[in-house]
Amino acid sequence: MSALRHRVSASDRGGAVARALGGGLVMAVALGVGTGLGPALADACGVGGLPARLIPAALVSAVAVPLVLRVARPGSLGFGNAGLRLHAFLIGVGVTAAAAALVLGAGTAAGMLEWARPDPAALLGFVVSNALVAFLLEALPEETTLRGYAWTSLRGRFGAMGSALGTTAVFLLVPGVSTVVEAGVARLIGEEPPPIGPAPSGQHPVDYLVLLTVFGLMLVAARTAVAGAPLWATIGAHLTFLTVNRAVLEGNERDAGVSVDQTTPDAVLLVPAYLLVATVAFLAYGRVARRGSLTASSDLPRQDGQPYVRHHGG
Repeated sequence: MSALRHRVSASDRGGAVARALGGGLVMAVALGVGTGLGPALADACGVGGLPARLIPAALVSAVAVPLVLRVARPGSLGFGNAGLRLHAFLIGVGVTAAAAALVLGAGTAAGMLEWARPDPAALLGFVVSNALVAFLLEALPEETTLRGYAWTSLRGRFGAMGSALGTTAVFLLVPGVSTVVEAGVARLIGEEPPPIGPAPSGQHPVDYLVLLTVFGLMLVAARTAVAGAPLWATIGAHLTFLTVNRAVLEGNERDAGVSVDQTTPDAVLLVPAYLLVATVAFLAYGRVARRGSLTASSDLPRQDGQPYVRHHGG
């Protein structure tokens, strides 16, 4: 009997890992198809600027999200009901933005960053356009496939730490696999295939994967911090991270309306530093929220007159 239980348990765990890897594969295929085919579609439509960026982004979401929703209900992934989504989203945005402001502000005070006078109109335009593209290209599909489907698949079999590390490991596989898919799509449509590698072209592989690891763990912390509509907390955190980094680190190249000079090579460490601060903040928020939920629910009488205790969901 014990041997049978062991085999069943091993089979269940193997199935959970397979589903998690399937979620990562869906994201990698969607990203490769979107980035490989999207620019060609934009050229065929004769559009440029923001519409040209939106076409590949929309294609990624159009491939990834429906595939996952065919095998999982939105509620089981953490989308929650409509009344809770904005609250969760704002928590993700607020915690990540506060951590970035704290760490980047400290870096500025230490002389690691020098800021030029911003252009408010250009900055607002950048924030809006970047949010639209990043939501469709990265935040929505990645959170649905990874912190939604992959994390949920692992959580019931591997516990909190195992599911966090497993989901992040799957996250690290996505960029490399997507470059293979993108190269294949490029060949099919007669375009020059991009280079294949573990990181996007132009990124140092080791630095990129280290940052992606810290980022992935922060997103899992956001996923587990909010009880209602937790996936929207990760979407908010994801969008905020992308907006802050692109404005601060790539503001000149992206015409973001803000220019920041890094006066020392150590300034690049400010990004993982604020991600770590955000991770701790999300973990603390989740702990306080769970205690508050248990305290409030313990005051609710049961039908037998005893206190009713409800466990906080993550």
